[in-house]
This record gives sequence, structure tokens and C-alpha cells, in this order.
Amino acid sequence: MNLQCFQRIEVSEPVLQGKRVTAQVSCIDMEGKKHSFLLSSKYEESPIVEHLPLMRLASVMPVLNYGLFSKEIRLMFPVSTSDLSLLSDLLEVFTRDIFINKLVRRKNPYVLPQFLPLESDVTPENARPLAKIISSATYADAPISQECNENSCGVLSSGGKESLLTYAMLKEIGAEVHSLYVNESGGHWRTALTAYRHFAENDPNTARVWTNVDRFYTFMLDHMRIIRRDHRKIWSDTYPIRLCIFPVYVFLLLPIFARRKIGNLLIGSELDDPRTLPSFKGIKHYFGVYDQTQDFDLRMEQWYAKRLLGMRQWSAVRPISGMIVERILTKRYPAFARLQRSCHSCRFEEGKIVPCGQCSKCQGVLLFLLANQADPSIMEYRVEDIVALPERVKEGALRLDADEREHSIYLSKLNGLVGKEHPHIETLHLNKPTSDLELVPERFRMPLLRIMLEYTKGFSRLEGDSWVPVDSPTGL
Repeated sequence: MNLQCFQRIEVSEPVLQGKRVTAQVSCIDMEGKKHSFLLSSKYEESPIVEHLPLMRLASVMPVLNYGLFSKEIRLMFPVSTSDLSLLSDLLEVFTRDIFINKLVRRKNPYVLPQFLPLESDVTPENARPLAKIISSATYADAPISQECNENSCGVLSSGGKESLLTYAMLKEIGAEVHSLYVNESGGHWRTALTAYRHFAENDPNTARVWTNVDRFYTFMLDHMRIIRRDHRKIWSDTYPIRLCIFPVYVFLLLPIFARRKIGNLLIGSELDDPRTLPSFKGIKHYFGVYDQTQDFDLRMEQWYAKRLLGMRQWSAVRPISGMIVERILTKRYPAFARLQRSCHSCRFEEGKIVPCGQCSKCQGVLLFLLANQADPSIMEYRVEDIVALPERVKEGALRLDADEREHSIYLSKLNGLVGKEHPHIETLHLNKPTSDLELVPERFRMPLLRIMLEYTKGFSRLEGDSWVPVDSPTGL
């Protein structure tokens, strides 16, 4: 098995020019030809040189998607000891996940068939990075920022149900909330635009960073010999190669956290049922969602303890299913629910941004809305997409945990679909390895739980292979 596409990938020292930060990423192919891309981001306030280490790491994060395909990732700047450790750990995790979830477990329409691993190629050694990260120098850790506000929360916002609910609940319980967006240069931004426009007009804490990282990913595909030359003409419900996505957003936004002294970084990561085997032929992986797991939050907090003192990273919705997220959002915060656009192919129609109604994300949202007796038209879904939902669900593109899928169908009573009751879907899930309530800062924990308990049916705990009802934690 030979997946190598590049001799090395080089990342230049970022250049700060007013509100813009640029770094040149160059890939040297197998014939020695150098291809370069200017990775660019633009802030609403000019970044400061003291935050350069954050922007260096932001420039490297997208490159961590290519550890299987290059012998070196060369950084033309120094990094601290903990910076290099974090980059190496993330490279390991995302390389394994890309190997398993982009090349092995599912058919990938973008990859030339002769490069897809054979069954005999699926080994722990082949799932490790080919690339080694080499920096110009390393230096001892020193804090980039030493002060933050424990009541201040920055929510990575996307226009999806999780970030909207996170924002709404935090505002209700009295936190200082910042709705923070990463504006990719392509059509993906349409998903967030409805919510962003609302918050930009109504909340002065709203901020965004523009980036062309989506164009960088396409540039890389253009120069990977394992990828079909006509990849730009293929539409699929998943990304061709990349899985290191949220770390790019986190590090693009961290200069705002440091400038504003925001003490809590929240990603809207809901429940992922941990009962599915976390390995494939002995290779541990995260089904492509490592950066939405508690493990990622904990690894980032280790890094914050060295570089951004006092920072916390957590999720307010990790104990609840996506169906319950949608329930609370539509019933308690209907004005925010109208801003939700969870779709892979949003489009403009009569001055509004509307979802396609057909993709896997739209199918999931429609199912959750119907399971909660909510009106899909509040999110601009059409009647014809509601009518077509049962047949589309039968086709199997819907990506939900089996219990959540069956329980949502059971509640929705859709014609032609047979659901099954799974009571735990409507509970708060207690499971220390994946949804540890103690990782939610104490000042927020009980107020958030009290809101969620109004829309759920108590607590459940994983015992063996089953979620079983348990008593409420003390203090509620």
C-alpha cells in the first residue's frame, strides 16, 4: 500500500497585515514540483503579535489532514514544547480516523480504486502517520494569556441546533455569551448566514473570522495522485479526505478568546452513544468525530493549562440526544429555532436561505422536528420534503445512532416506517468517559441541568450494554 502523494508539506511563518493573517502552504509532490497556496484569514479587529503562536497553530491545523500522504510536515517557525506535543497527538488521531473512515469503512467516490487499501493493508502500522512534524526550533512553554473571565463563554457557532441551544441556555442563566463564527469562503457559509445575520444585528459580542481554508482543501485534492482528477464534479454527502475540522475553527478563533479574556470555549457536541465498538480490526478510531468528543476537550484543556491559563473547553449538550436538543430549542427558544439551517446544500430562494430538504442532515432534522411535533416550515422546509421523508429514510442515508433513529421514528409515526421505543433517548446520559457532568464548570452545571430536565425524563447510566434509569445526582 502506497498512499504517499508528497515528499513534504511546508508551512511558512504567518504574516500579520492589519486585520489579515496569511501563511503559505507548499506541497512538494513526488516529482519534486512545488505547489503553493496562500492560506488567508481576516479578523474584524487586527490581531496582535503576542498572539502569533495561536496563528501559527491555526495555519498548521488544516495540514494535519494529510499525515498519511506526506513524509514530512515542515514548519518554518518555532513552536513551544506543548504546541508540538498537541500537533503530534492530533496528527496521530486524525490520521487513524482518516485511514479507517475515509479509506476503509465506506466507499469513497473521490479516491482512485487502485489506492483503496486491501483487507490485508488494514493494520495498525498502516493507520499511523507517514509524516513527521519538523519545526524550525522548539522552546520552553510560556503562557500566551494568563487572564480570563470565568463567566464569559465563547460558542463556536454554525447555525446548527446545538450551537443555537447552547447560546440560548447560557444567556438565560446569566453568562456573558459570545457567538463566534468562522466564515469559510465557499457555499458552506450559507448554513450559518441566517443565524450570523441575526446575532450580528442584535448582540455586540458576535464576531467572525473569514478564511479561505475550504479552497485550500480543494487545492490539496488537485495535487493528490490518489484522488480522481474530476473530483470537483463529484457531489457526495461527506468530505473527500479531511476530518480535522473543528481544531481549525478553534485556533482561528482563539485570538478572539485571548483578546476578550473569554474563559470558556463551547462546541455544540451532543451525545454519541459509546456502545459501538471504538476499534476496527484493532485500530482505535472515533468514527470521524474525534473533535466532537470529550477526549478532544480534555486534550485541549491540557494544552490550555500550559498556554492559555484558566481556559476551559466543554459542551453544554453532551448528555442529551440530538432529538432532545431539537425539542428544547423549538419549545423553549422558538425564535432561535427559526434561525437553524442544518443542511449540506443550503441555497438562496426569494431572498431567504433555505435547506435542500434531502441531504442526510436535513433528513435528521426533519425526523427530529416531527418526533417533537414541531412545524418544519419554521426552518423553511417544504411540504414535499416532509412527504418524501419516509422513502428517503428507507434509502439509508440517514446518519444517526440506531436507538435515536428508531425512537425518533417511533415518536414521529411516519407512514411506512417502523420505529422502536428506546426510553433512554429522552434522558440525560451519565457516562464518565464520554459525558462527564463534572467537566461542566460548577457555576453553570446545575442551572443548565435544570433547563434540560424540563424536557427529558430523568437520568440513565450505561450498565454493560444497556442504558438503565438512575436517580438524579445530588444537588438537583
